Amino acid sequence: MTESMIGNGADLAAEKAAARKTASAARKTARGTAGPDAARRLADRFLAALAPGAGAVVSGFLPIGSEIDPGPAMARLRATGCRICLPCVVAPGTPLVFRLWREGDPLVAENFGTRAPSPDAEAVQPDILMVPMLAFDAAGYRLGYGGGFYDCSLAALRARKPVLAVGVAYEGQRVGAVPRGPRDQPLDWIVTDQGACRAGETAR
Repeated sequence: MTESMIGNGADLAAEKAAARKTASAARKTARGTAGPDAARRLADRFLAALAPGAGAVVSGFLPIGSEIDPGPAMARLRATGCRICLPCVVAPGTPLVFRLWREGDPLVAENFGTRAPSPDAEAVQPDILMVPMLAFDAAGYRLGYGGGFYDCSLAALRARKPVLAVGVAYEGQRVGAVPRGPRDQPLDWIVTDQGACRAGETAR
């Protein structure tokens, strides 16, 4: 991405809105192309690249729409001793709360068609975050859904401690450059069904 891709204000908002429409269609195509084994391949590449130690707190997510399914990766991470949490929306413009979750624990419905752990579940601060997206570029910037929840959450977490933000997606969601603004938080890693790399490096 070049500096010319960094924008502000109404022009950036319009550019992102147009990019979301294109990326949403591209993700649906990528899902069909990747096939039913994509989630397992994602899990293989995630654990091979990152391999967090027992006790690490990893934030996953429950897929909506055509998002890639991180479920197999979450299950394998839990089997290695990681603690799995899910993001919970509190209010617009505020950081997410992350609550511990195990398969079978109760979930409550949230906006945007998402589900989250019960408010009774323990709140934690993740060490690693699996971040969903519509599109990503090699520099580690992602195109989200417009709410800014992950951007403000990552900013808050990074102010407290080292964390790793890992974008998970189909390889077909890769674009040349994502339009971005000064508040957009970069990813540290990108893991797809076809490879894994640190932001700015070549996938392997």
